[in-house]
Parts: sequence; structure tokens; C-alpha cells
Amino acid sequence: MPKMRSHSGAKKRFRVTATGKVKIRRNNRNHILTKKAAKRQRDLRQNAYLASEKQAATMRSLIQK
Repeated sequence: MPKMRSHSGAKKRFRVTATGKVKIRRNNRNHILTKKAAKRQRDLRQNAYLASEKQAATMRSLIQK
């Protein structure tokens, strides 16, 4: 049986915390920032966690070593 490979795209976008939560960087933060309010930009700086446990389990399996 061949080794399981990590999904390289998922490795770049998701991190698993010590408690097992899946941490993501928020989108809409790369360009065209002039039309976005300063409050919205501040809120987008904060990282988020995947809300759905089913999605989180899928991501954990993709980025497993």
C-alpha cells in the first residue's frame, strides 16, 4: 500500500491547533482594500475556525502527515 500524501493546497491554507480545531485565514483581504471599511479590514485580520465539524474532519484528513 502506498503512503498517504498530504494535500499541498490544504497544507497552505489550514492549520490544526493543539486542541484539534482547524484554523483558517479569512478571505477578502488581498486587494481592492480601498472600498472596504477599516472596521471590516480589522475584523478580517483575525483568524477563524471552521464552523462545521464535518468540514474540519475532512481538512484534518487532507493535511495529516
